[in-house]
Amino acid sequence: MNILKLKNPIKINGKEVRELTYDANEITADAFVEAEMRKFNAASKKGINAATIEMDYSMHLELGFAAIIAVNPDIDYNDLSRLKGTDLIAVTRVGRNFIMPSAEVEEEPMEDSTANKSASA
Repeated sequence: MNILKLKNPIKINGKEVRELTYDANEITADAFVEAEMRKFNAASKKGINAATIEMDYSMHLELGFAAIIAVNPDIDYNDLSRLKGTDLIAVTRVGRNFIMPSAEVEEEPMEDSTANKSASA
């Protein structure tokens, strides 16, 4: 789990919140579909065509919201809609990194079948 420190605290359930925990690994299929639906509804109200997912910043924002909500069931989208300024960019990065992991995310090394054959010979 990660922590996002807010530059502009918001009130949630009557309390001032200065940090939000999140975990993109907790985004479920339902949460992904919910994020897509929320993004589509917001874009269609403004007559905006959707970009490819890698460049779809509103989808990244919604996925960032989903990562926060996944580990904070007492927080909902209405609470997070009060975020502003650079806090929105930070949440968008969470969603973007979910779609396009950075170099920090290491992939499992692939087995080299030729190395295994020579080692067993």
